[in-house]
Amino acid sequence: MEEDKKLYRSFLTGDNKSFELIMNKYMEKIIYFIYKIVKSMDIAEDLAQDVFVYILMNKEKYDLNYSLKTYLYIIAKSKAFNYIKREKRITYLQDNEYLFMEQELEEVIFDKEQSQRIKMEIERLPEPQNQILFLADIEELSYQEISSILGVSLSQVKTLIHRGRKKLKEILRKEVDNYNG
Repeated sequence: MEEDKKLYRSFLTGDNKSFELIMNKYMEKIIYFIYKIVKSMDIAEDLAQDVFVYILMNKEKYDLNYSLKTYLYIIAKSKAFNYIKREKRITYLQDNEYLFMEQELEEVIFDKEQSQRIKMEIERLPEPQNQILFLADIEELSYQEISSILGVSLSQVKTLIHRGRKKLKEILRKEVDNYNG
């Protein structure tokens, strides 16, 4: 967090190398996040570029009291949803059914193979569940950051985390049972 703020301060003073470092750190993550919304890698890449162009054009708008990562994801979310609206392809996200992995699942991820398997299961979850799991468990954002990015209350985040953890555990247990059975 502090490293991001130092880089951003340096960027504000005209150091373009700092901006490149920020972009290199977050570009792929932003692309993946947007891809989960728009379902097109080409569009996701373009919109991710737009996120960083927005930062370049509006560098004074970022408040250094807040997380740069959260700020980038909020812009990315906005760009993605604006694109969908423009394309008249918006899908209603029912009851904000966002899902997160349970902390116990971290015990299951003890090597790369299992980690990849869980990521695959997350991707198979319906939208927007897989997007939210990405934010919570792969990006390791705090509940507050997730709340800010998604525009939902902290209590909703907590409730949805509980539901998501339960559902993902059931999926993983079924796979273990099928494997052992």
